[in-house]
Amino acid sequence: MPVSDPCDLTAVEARRLIGAKKLSPVELVESCIQRIEAVDHAVNAVVARDFSRAREAARGAEQRVMAGEALGALHGLPLGVKDLEDTAGLRTTHGSPLFSDHVPETDQRSIAAIRAAGGIVLGKTNTPEWGAGANTRNTVYGVTGNPFDPTRSCAGSSGGSAVALACGMVPIATGSDTGGSLRNPAAFCGVVGFRPTPGLVANEKRGLGWSALPVLGPMGRTVADACLLLSAMVSDDARDALATTVHGRAIRRPEDFAAPAPVDLSRLRVALTPDFGFAPVERHIAEIFAEKTGLLKSAFGRAEEATPDCTGTDETFEILRALGFLASHAERARTTPDKVGPNVRANVEEGLRYSAADVARAMAQQTVLYQRWQAFFQDWDVILSPSITISPRPWRELFPEKIDGKPTRTYFHWLALAYAVTVVGHPALSLPVGRDRNGMPFGLQIVGPRGGDALVLAVAHALEQILAGDPRTARPVPDLDRLRAVPPISEAPGFLGFG
Repeated sequence: MPVSDPCDLTAVEARRLIGAKKLSPVELVESCIQRIEAVDHAVNAVVARDFSRAREAARGAEQRVMAGEALGALHGLPLGVKDLEDTAGLRTTHGSPLFSDHVPETDQRSIAAIRAAGGIVLGKTNTPEWGAGANTRNTVYGVTGNPFDPTRSCAGSSGGSAVALACGMVPIATGSDTGGSLRNPAAFCGVVGFRPTPGLVANEKRGLGWSALPVLGPMGRTVADACLLLSAMVSDDARDALATTVHGRAIRRPEDFAAPAPVDLSRLRVALTPDFGFAPVERHIAEIFAEKTGLLKSAFGRAEEATPDCTGTDETFEILRALGFLASHAERARTTPDKVGPNVRANVEEGLRYSAADVARAMAQQTVLYQRWQAFFQDWDVILSPSITISPRPWRELFPEKIDGKPTRTYFHWLALAYAVTVVGHPALSLPVGRDRNGMPFGLQIVGPRGGDALVLAVAHALEQILAGDPRTARPVPDLDRLRAVPPISEAPGFLGFG
């Protein structure tokens, strides 16, 4: 895609130009602000804006460049921050009316690390209430529309970040992932979302400190951009129980993730699965997956259909997910039910029905699943699947109740391709690979072995380079002129709320 504005530059290229004194951080920030003001009315992605402080930070960044000072990995790069992450002095609502006026006094660790690396927070990106559900809607800011069709869902819960990236509002953005919240919106919006191994990005805000389901991670328009942001986010931190360490030795080093490593795809054994043997994948998506992988599988040494045995994944995830919601939201649901949305209430109510025996069974089954996956990866290096089970549907549908006419188990059952990976703790990335038959972006999920974060990123980058030259597989780009011309999404019936 020809670059017409600084905001359309990749993060890697923008950072290179800043370091070479060929691009001013002030110019880049202003370009991003102009893009937000031009198209965000159509999609509602950047919901709390910090333009004044961003401009001030950009001027300071420019001064440090001109003074020849040492520059951080993200120096001068504007970014969007998901509205589940605390940002000092900037409204952080979690998409909840209970926090509609909440302004944190301090950044959480990951945001502080990004600022220390030179990143400039431009604003907060929209999310469903408390990240519950993969349709970015709430009663504080309203709905976020898909940049390829604002009447359709952008998925979630990192929906605002994905839309902002796709529209060129920011070059990088943060996200988080439990049931695919980095990967699902990346797939629906044609960008990159990476779910790291739990603990790679330390998160001191996790409610259940030993639960490996929720993680923080990077998003970008390219794999290299996601790597650049990840390098600022990784760390050892004693406040996160999963950020295990060896005393006196750093085992999470930014330089290990700052750029994708080279990889010889022809030496890799790749398992292809449309559904992991259990996910309710739309026939259309399974067919598109077969078409897309048919175009790329010759790049690998071996590429055949295979899947780990995922029997029991649905129930395991349902129970373990409900535990997290009980720990975080049971009291809110009990004392202020009128200010808690249907997805959060559903999780809390479900969690209250489980017994200790149910929880023990789920934890035991999670262990069995983990062991099955480790045996599977003795024979395979990487798994490829669709990122998400359906093509984007209208955002007025809170969640898909049926897929190909068959009822879904839960409001999050349609995320099964993502949570199959979540349950076993493996790293995974959604890579944009052209469009589906509805003209909407298609996301390819790349899953690596235990601890194989660098391998996933390397494979994704290598595939990205191959696929970029073919219009059938290149990253799709939304029609910005169309977005500029459409009416504000805030005028749509049902914009503010859940129905």
